[in-house]
Amino acid sequence: MAVKTFRLQLFSATEQKTFEAATSFVGEDASGSFGILAGHVRMITSLLFGLSRFRLEDGDWQYLALPGGVLYFLDNQLQIYTRRFLLDRDYARVAERLQAQLVAEEESLRDMKESLRKMEESVLRRLWEAERRSSTGSEIR
Repeated sequence: MAVKTFRLQLFSATEQKTFEAATSFVGEDASGSFGILAGHVRMITSLLFGLSRFRLEDGDWQYLALPGGVLYFLDNQLQIYTRRFLLDRDYARVAERLQAQLVAEEESLRDMKESLRKMEESVLRRLWEAERRSSTGSEIR
């Protein structure tokens, strides 16, 4: 008896991957973990940040790390749209890469927040100075 398969497509801002013979997918959305097999009913959901996995017809698991995304299953075709993804057959390696990516994104976010805070302080200081000048009769230049 042949195992039923479905087509899996991964789309990011910079790359696309297609697997013609996936047999199962396991992911997580806000309601918890779920699985998809060939012939699944139409489905759309938002995937959470983290690891998903899928099995190919040859029996190997592939691990998929992503910062969230949209999953759509229709007519035996699973499509996942995300900003970027990491793909690996080795769970430990992809989990380590995901952790490193999370740390880098947190540092970037912290830097961006600090930059925004400094810009806000500068704008408020200039507004305060402009208000002070206008109340003393000086012109703003």
